[in-house]
Amino acid sequence: MDIIKLAEQNQQTAWKILEDTSIIQAWKRIGATVNIIGSLKTGLMMKSRDIDMHIYTDKLDIAESFSVMQSLAEKLSFKEITYINGINTEEECIEWHVLYENDDKNVWKFDMIQIRKGSKYDGTVENVTNAIINKLTPDIRQTILQIKYDIPDNLKIPGIEIYHAVFSGKVKTYEELEQWRKTNPLTNSLEWLP
Repeated sequence: MDIIKLAEQNQQTAWKILEDTSIIQAWKRIGATVNIIGSLKTGLMMKSRDIDMHIYTDKLDIAESFSVMQSLAEKLSFKEITYINGINTEEECIEWHVLYENDDKNVWKFDMIQIRKGSKYDGTVENVTNAIINKLTPDIRQTILQIKYDIPDNLKIPGIEIYHAVFSGKVKTYEELEQWRKTNPLTNSLEWLP
């Protein structure tokens, strides 16, 4: 299996889905700024079909947020939508987690986190994402993609934990990742940078 080619195919499919669904435009209609983050932005998408987005608005208006999701749900093949109200938490956000079925009958997950501009974590994940991109070498990319590919399908390990292990622990394989996670848990992913 050519994992670099597979990662590139996943990237292309994800970008096409974003274009076809007009999800970014739906959020922009309410004045939001939309940032793509995570594995789609870094080019490290492997088996997990996740599209991570941070959506910034001046205020967190539940009705307005629901109106965006309603407009999307009326025209797209959403299989499941989860709403989490984190307005009164330290994160100051509204979370939308959506399962979407594309034309190929593959299920993709959108994590759309609407965040109040100027809040504590404004830009934090974007900074981590950019730091990962800046430190990626061809060898590190290959290592991360291979580890992601080797993780059993029934096991979910957040990408940030893999990046932490590879950058901080020089982990090279899935087996080494398992050992690293036991002795070096990533307790606060929002405070880690490669």
